Amino acid sequence: MEWIKHRLGQHQPGPIGVAIIVGSILLLLLMIWAWNANRSPNFGELPDLAAIKETEVMKVTFFDYLAPVVEYHNDRIREQRQRLRLLHERFEAGDAPGFFEQRWLSALAQEYELHWDPEQSLQITRQLLMRVDTLPVPLVLVQAVKESGWGRSRFAVEGNNLFGQWCYVPGCGIIPRNRAPGKIHEVQTFDSVSEAVRRYMNNLNTHESYAQLRRIRADLRAEEEPLTGLALANGLLRYSERREAYVAEVKSLIRQYHRYAQEG
Repeated sequence: MEWIKHRLGQHQPGPIGVAIIVGSILLLLLMIWAWNANRSPNFGELPDLAAIKETEVMKVTFFDYLAPVVEYHNDRIREQRQRLRLLHERFEAGDAPGFFEQRWLSALAQEYELHWDPEQSLQITRQLLMRVDTLPVPLVLVQAVKESGWGRSRFAVEGNNLFGQWCYVPGCGIIPRNRAPGKIHEVQTFDSVSEAVRRYMNNLNTHESYAQLRRIRADLRAEEEPLTGLALANGLLRYSERREAYVAEVKSLIRQYHRYAQEG
């Protein structure tokens, strides 16, 4: 305290100045917390699955590597949803969001591709609850199997892309060898498998193509039924041009490999 007085001399801050200083410190601490909360653990590189000759060992290795990554991101979404639900209930009771709650909700809305408006807090948190929710682990795992050929595709090995995500900015990914003339899409590259999983889950939770999946999930929540991969797979009609045939194959894989991953 004496050091502070020495540094400030006789010009010590008044109540407003103290409030600004305290607010700035709290904001800095909040930013540090948010940065740490968004850091993903190091799950290591994707195993060299093509080098594993025994098929069953290769499959177990793939599932054992990927399942904890999916569970980590589901846990993060679950924490977001819990806090969001509590705030939504408060808004339903007539409360208004405070300063730090607004900052958190604004960041959450941006992550889930909505615009935060404090004047519409109840409506926006209701929309967010449709998006901020988990995905069944078996569904994520079998889509990774299908889209990456058990993590052995060129895009998985070179770009950590297990889900076939495309991008449209030159240099954003890997150009498919069979890309038709005039097309500009690339298969997106990611710094890590964890980031690829996060982006895939965010895509299902935000893109208009998967609104049906989110409605199915919301209906199951309302009926207090478990979120199963078989149920939510019905919302993947627009994931592939093959539509119903693709969904049928995803469901078949879930049934075939159910012993490797339990519904979460």
